[in-house]
Amino acid sequence: MDIDMKELEAFVAVVDRGSFSRAAESLYLTQPTISSHIAALERKLSIKLLVRTTKEIYPSDAGNLLYDYAKEILRLRSSAVQAIYAFSHEMKGSVSIAASTIPGQYYLPKLIQGFRSKYPEVNFSLQALDSTEVAEQIAARKAEIGFTGTIISLPKCVYQPLAEDRLVIITPNTPKYQAYQATGFPVRQITREPFISRESGSGTRLETENFLKEMGVNPKDIQIAVEVRSTESIKQMVSEGLGIAVLSQSACEDYQQFKKLLVFNFDSIKLRRKLYLVRHKNSILSPIAQAFYDYAAGYYLGKHA
Repeated sequence: MDIDMKELEAFVAVVDRGSFSRAAESLYLTQPTISSHIAALERKLSIKLLVRTTKEIYPSDAGNLLYDYAKEILRLRSSAVQAIYAFSHEMKGSVSIAASTIPGQYYLPKLIQGFRSKYPEVNFSLQALDSTEVAEQIAARKAEIGFTGTIISLPKCVYQPLAEDRLVIITPNTPKYQAYQATGFPVRQITREPFISRESGSGTRLETENFLKEMGVNPKDIQIAVEVRSTESIKQMVSEGLGIAVLSQSACEDYQQFKKLLVFNFDSIKLRRKLYLVRHKNSILSPIAQAFYDYAAGYYLGKHA
């Protein structure tokens, strides 16, 4: 069976635009040509791919099945062309990234800066999301590379360790908490203090709960005073005395340096969090995205430092 790429392009265009005429315009073809391509594809597959009514056109069940494969085939064709072009030309183009707060704010800038020093004609499109949303974007192929603060179990996502960061307890810099600097922050005190937390779905939230469990604290016993979507908001609220929080040490360095809050460490290797690169397990990255992925994977292992 010989299916022409033009037939797949026509089919995808009709599904995407819901109209033969709009599909024809997008592909710079005539409407009869689009109709001919669809008819040829349905004839070769011996099944109806599109349902036509007086008001709309939409894919049949078979059409829905073919649509995902057709999109991937067309994407692979485009990637193959880009790969050949990149093989014989300079590295240039765009990489789409989705990143959660901690890797996005405290690790990704160094990676992008280092990579662009080698390939200045590469630019980046960045979405700032929580870890769950990052994984969903990768699974839906809406971003090429993701950066998360935890592993979100989605079958289409594969994870690569990027870096490791220690989790710490942060408190207001007041006499009450300064008194703990000599002895360390008591674990029993964690459930007695108002707690500032990231929202559900955040990698920081998930790792905080794991942190507490490692400390022997039931996350359900925590008195959550405020839930926020921003690490910066957590630091600001803690510095103003609204409560305590658990945060990555790298995220606290600025506030700690200017004595806006106190940081309490716990000497246990188990209280470290890992940060991850994530990609779609069935997708072939564009040459530029693959080069950046490899660069990022090796950066914090010392290969590019």
